[in-house]
Amino acid sequence: MHSSDYRSGETFEGKKVLVVGCGNSGMEVSLDLANYNVDTSLVVRDSGHILPREIMGLSTFTLSVWLLKFLNVKIVDQILLLLARLILGDTKYIGISRPTLGPMELKSLSGKTPVLDVGTISKIKSGDIKVFPAIESFQERGVQFIDGRIESFDVAILATGYKSNVPYWLKENDFFSQKNGFPRIPNEWKGNNGLYAAGFSRRGLFGVSIDATKIANDIIQSYNNTTS
Repeated sequence: MHSSDYRSGETFEGKKVLVVGCGNSGMEVSLDLANYNVDTSLVVRDSGHILPREIMGLSTFTLSVWLLKFLNVKIVDQILLLLARLILGDTKYIGISRPTLGPMELKSLSGKTPVLDVGTISKIKSGDIKVFPAIESFQERGVQFIDGRIESFDVAILATGYKSNVPYWLKENDFFSQKNGFPRIPNEWKGNNGLYAAGFSRRGLFGVSIDATKIANDIIQSYNNTTS
């Protein structure tokens, strides 16, 4: 099943479950399963940044945005990674290596969002969640991993990402691409006839904030033009 169909770990009590993917969805599904004492395993296919949800009482997102106002992205990344290591430890030793680029720089270049830990890391450290490398193949009697191990599971939950469903319900071919559901012009936020797009820049909540500000200002300008 895909993670979009997941509802609660209660459904899987007594089962052996494999969660494929260690993004935010995969980490949260794994945590929920472990909280219901489900035999939970997590597939980590690639390197990724795991950051604490809060740092010094502030949300990590809020702290990152504030730091970026004064410092360049590389310095902000160094600060975030130092604090993350102090709080979470070195995730390499639990099977999750970090990319070469820092979390904020990687986000700006590729759109890949760092994972905010809500308790999954402690469950991995305690052994309640087991970590496996990438899958080599699904077999009749189990799953073979790239390190040669073969394990059997009752359920596999694919936390392998999402794609935009805009083309299915919005027939606006000039603004949105029917291929990927994103604006045809990168980072475009304004279409025709009062149609706007917020959050399609793949820059997380920071990108949503930028788009929302532009949209609000444009609505104000449009309103002033009609009333003047």
